[in-house]
Amino acid sequence: MSTEPLPAAPAATPEVVEIERALTRITYLSTRARQHERLMALAGVPLDRAAVALLRQVADSEPLRPGELAHRLGVEASHVTRTVQQLERSGHVTRVPDPDDRRAQRIELTDAGREAVARVRDAGARGMQLALRDWEPGELHQLATLFHRMVDDFLAHSVEDESGDTVGSGRAL
Repeated sequence: MSTEPLPAAPAATPEVVEIERALTRITYLSTRARQHERLMALAGVPLDRAAVALLRQVADSEPLRPGELAHRLGVEASHVTRTVQQLERSGHVTRVPDPDDRRAQRIELTDAGREAVARVRDAGARGMQLALRDWEPGELHQLATLFHRMVDDFLAHSVEDESGDTVGSGRAL
């Protein structure tokens, strides 16, 4: 990953500072080991955080080469290799030939993998529903719309450095 400084940008407004603080808090809360264990128990899926992240990424895309998975997850290729091997042994993913290059392989979810992702997402959504139960439907719609817009803007304003690592606003989170 690049250690280059971020491109020069105007000073952050107080509102942006507060958004960054809130995102940092929610990221911390949602990625704690105890929270992950609780989510996996509710979902009935005994997988570690790396495996769940990989399953979610594959579920949200076409089958991907391991190198592309590593890039999208922002991890070293060796981490993806180990996680894919673990998920192959547990029956959640399989390797399929790459139609563009038969020598290469892509990672694809099995039925068990799709079921695991669905259970994790359902358990997460139910937990979020409980946390946001006092919100009005209009507020929830507005929050969802703004979150998607923010993610799209992060992606649109990311900058690729020469090594292919993404730096910029989308990576700072």
